[in-house]
Amino acid sequence: MKLVQVAGYLGSGKTTLILDLVRAMAVDGVKVAILVNDVGEIPVDGKVLSLSGMTVKDIGGGCVCCQVAGNLMKTLETLGTTQKPDIVIVEPTGIAVPESIRETARMASRRVKVTLGPVIVLFDTTRVDKLISYDTINRLVARQVNDADIVALSKVDAASEEAIAKSAAEVARINPKARILRLSAESGEGIEELARQAQRELAPV
Repeated sequence: MKLVQVAGYLGSGKTTLILDLVRAMAVDGVKVAILVNDVGEIPVDGKVLSLSGMTVKDIGGGCVCCQVAGNLMKTLETLGTTQKPDIVIVEPTGIAVPESIRETARMASRRVKVTLGPVIVLFDTTRVDKLISYDTINRLVARQVNDADIVALSKVDAASEEAIAKSAAEVARINPKARILRLSAESGEGIEELARQAQRELAPV
């Protein structure tokens, strides 16, 4: 069971990307579980069930959307013994940063087999000035980018080349080691590459 994180500031396109990744991986027969605080957050029709104390929505292709039950560690343990997905996608909520999710995975790995996939952070190219100018926002975005393995420059179809270049430069300044990809939910640019990267195993926890 591989843990993949999709993080980013509010409105950067995380839910859309997660659904696009699930669809792309399901074509290859990969079983994916999405972990959310409320299954109603994911705008996909599907039968909602209660399994092993978890609220689960079947979203097709052998993939499910699961509501976090109690806490993340407990939910990972339940998933590992019941649903047994190939990949678990987690979207850190609020001010959570990727490293805190990694630590939870390490604790869960004492009971179920968990490996770490990449941390994918979205950087909204249409709001680059806001993201780097507002101090409170900048600190959160910088922490997320610093923890990223891959930074997806989102909404490139709606941004100018100048804004995209400025976004890429800011990301590279914060985290020179992160891989930077262009992403567009509108055209599909970058989706297949991110799906391939999500399936790449980085390291045991």
